[in-house]
Amino acid sequence: MEEEEQRLDHPSLHLLSAVLALEPSESLISYARVCGGGSITEQVQKFIWDHCLSKAASSQLFTTLYADFNAPYLKSFLKKLITEVELERGHALDNLYELYAQYMTSIKDNSLVKSDARICKRISFLFPDGFSELQSCPHSRVLVFPLQCSLNMLEGDTGCSIWPSSLFLSELILSYPELFSNKSCFEIGSGVGLVGICLAHVKASKVILSDGDLSTLANLKFNLELNHLSVEFEMGERNKNLSMVKCMYLPWESASESQLQDIMPDVVLGADVIYDPVCLPHLVRVITILLTDTKSYTCRQNASCGGLSPNTEHEDGDLNDSNRHNCNDGSDSRQKEAPVAYIACVVRNVDTFNCFLSLVEQAKLEIMDLTGSLKPVNLLPYMQSYNQASIRLLRITCIH
Repeated sequence: MEEEEQRLDHPSLHLLSAVLALEPSESLISYARVCGGGSITEQVQKFIWDHCLSKAASSQLFTTLYADFNAPYLKSFLKKLITEVELERGHALDNLYELYAQYMTSIKDNSLVKSDARICKRISFLFPDGFSELQSCPHSRVLVFPLQCSLNMLEGDTGCSIWPSSLFLSELILSYPELFSNKSCFEIGSGVGLVGICLAHVKASKVILSDGDLSTLANLKFNLELNHLSVEFEMGERNKNLSMVKCMYLPWESASESQLQDIMPDVVLGADVIYDPVCLPHLVRVITILLTDTKSYTCRQNASCGGLSPNTEHEDGDLNDSNRHNCNDGSDSRQKEAPVAYIACVVRNVDTFNCFLSLVEQAKLEIMDLTGSLKPVNLLPYMQSYNQASIRLLRITCIH
């Protein structure tokens, strides 16, 4: 955002942030009414034109990637905006009519709806007053990340869509940076990369992102570079002048034990990864290996390490480090905090969710529901399409 936009009042900032995030037109209209004290005044229309639409109008009409993929969205919004103004017996600005007429004559509603179509959303995290002391909060109290996303999330391109739980984990990371700063973090199923970008922002010591779909990985790499992060694949070079994030191709069903043990993260994250019962055994196997600080996953599976009962509870889910090192080969005697996994999900199917819980218990992992106790700050107050309260947050650790 421009410096002048960072000083906007809350209603105007919410309206602008909603436009940048490509929120539904109904949300934009409701914010426009709030800005105008109940109606969409000419002053509000001028704000929309100056801050939200003028750049699109001056882009020489669809000559740039950004203009191309957002044109149908802006066309739909303009139609809704002009209609609402006229229903209020107001006068829509000539600029709005002219831009809408350009869209009407230049594009068709379905002209960009194709399997590989992409749109660019800009996700703005708005920090409330009093949070400037947090490491994650910029001086402007506004943090904006552009993300290239799929236009067809319901047609199989799910990995390139922004899912609610990734928004939740991103808010969690920015709200509690101390949980992730200076720690090695690994994400399972990274999608568009928003969680990884937030981890890099709070200065995680290492950020490793993974996905089992190559097209999703390509889009992920694009988004990391779009946010000025250097990308390293397993044998890749990196620009030492930029923050580095590593990307991995990692299908859960074929991930090897040695490959996972080489990662050795402090924190594992997963957003909306509990969706397919067929994939769940593979997912739980991956999580178990990542949380087991041993040279043998078989040792962990046979419960031959440690000596504590699977039902033993530890305060705050922490593990006994001495038992952890009993599973080691003795080559590293340094005390290391037990790794932890944070899994955020929307429970869309109760049976699938319960299947995941059962598999976690069978793997002798300890699972704790933190939904009511570890709540992120609402940093996306303008995003009416996202409901923070719909997300479950699970903390998973290894039991010895």
